[in-house]
Amino acid sequence: MFAPRLAFIDVETTGANPVVDRITEIAVLRVEDGELVERWSSLVNPGIPIPGNIQSLVGITDEMVADAPAFAELAGPIRRLLADCIFVAHNARFDYGFIKNEFQRIGEGFDAPVLCTVKLSRALYPQHHKHGLDALIDRHGLTCSARHRAMGDTEALHQFAGIVSSTFERDVLDMAIVKAMKAPSRPAGLPEGVLEGIPEGPGVYVFHSENDLPIYVGRSLSLRSRVMSHFSSDHRNSKEAKIARNVRRVDWQVTAGELGALMLESRLLGQLKPVENRQPRDAEAVFGLRYDPTRKRGPVLLRESLNGADPLAGPALYGAFRSKKEADAALREFASLYRLCPRRLGTEPWSEGPCLAHLAKRCAGVCAGKESPAEHDERLLKVLESLRLKRWPWGGPVTVREAHPETGRLAFHLLDGWCVLGTVEDESALAALIAEPPARAFDLDTYRILLRWLDTPTGKASVSVVSGAPA
Repeated sequence: MFAPRLAFIDVETTGANPVVDRITEIAVLRVEDGELVERWSSLVNPGIPIPGNIQSLVGITDEMVADAPAFAELAGPIRRLLADCIFVAHNARFDYGFIKNEFQRIGEGFDAPVLCTVKLSRALYPQHHKHGLDALIDRHGLTCSARHRAMGDTEALHQFAGIVSSTFERDVLDMAIVKAMKAPSRPAGLPEGVLEGIPEGPGVYVFHSENDLPIYVGRSLSLRSRVMSHFSSDHRNSKEAKIARNVRRVDWQVTAGELGALMLESRLLGQLKPVENRQPRDAEAVFGLRYDPTRKRGPVLLRESLNGADPLAGPALYGAFRSKKEADAALREFASLYRLCPRRLGTEPWSEGPCLAHLAKRCAGVCAGKESPAEHDERLLKVLESLRLKRWPWGGPVTVREAHPETGRLAFHLLDGWCVLGTVEDESALAALIAEPPARAFDLDTYRILLRWLDTPTGKASVSVVSGAPA
């Protein structure tokens, strides 16, 4: 085949992170000079519970591994089987990372040359888009006795290696093997296999430095590709080089689609305040402007907190500002364009007599008795309409359904008045949420996310009006 000694290997695990998760099953086929010389497999007691979704996918339960040997008891046979071999696996750095970390936990080192059959397939069959094991099984007619079980998957890889060895000329195969054995760019501080455990679906990732300090939060529709792109030497800028030097851990959360990723990213940015992201401003400071014509002295525009308020209730509020400076800038522009009085708007301290803008002929003169407050405020209210929060397009709550075709993940978002009332993963939970929704609570970042996303073709197509919503 590819080399005098090969070890085809597959591991099943409690999750995707080789640092915190553990092996539950391992299978090895040792091949020497093209001949299969040994088959070996074993369940492994991980020492931690197997999550329910993993049990459903793989079929390995806590009961099945309860009496299985721990990795420490299997370390000797595994090391013998892998000795002097090229380590061959699908998405090989993932399996290699788990093996390496398991040896590390028992105080032993492990190193081997690694050949990834995903990369080998990409190199030899570039015309195909998918190179996951299911795609290889379908494309090449491979036999898999038990998908997502260690021996079944390992047998399929062994067959694939035999097919490509007999199909391609040696020089073509050698070039593909060089690509398949090339180690990806990886920060020195990250354990082996962590990046390969990240899935390719949509979601959000968090980089941590020493002492678990969050340093960067990002999102992508293809998590693994985006995370690994941070560490590509060909595209690394000074910021990404700094992240690569400091990163020690990567966490991720998979979502069903782009909207879920956008909202999760916004929430984590506010909670974690990672040092390499642009720092979000204090959400508590968000305010709108309320018009109060009853005030005889002082400005008629008053600041009122928006954060957590119900945007569809109470008096009309204009704008959504994070600072007085931001609000004053907008009001000064309106004053200049429409000859409004800075004192009545609150951008200039209140005092009796004509304002400085009137003396410079930029104010129509409500402060000097040249026009009535009603005339002035009629213009003011017209321009304030441009600041008003956009009208909610529906008569009540709506749901947005997101589904990812490859991961099968599903999410329902219940929205009303530019507020997210909740996100659930099935229709029964959605029905319960609709029956007893929480109160609307305004958040500026969520408003802006929904405003942009619901205006896209994807957003418009995914909206369903809740039955019985008031018109």
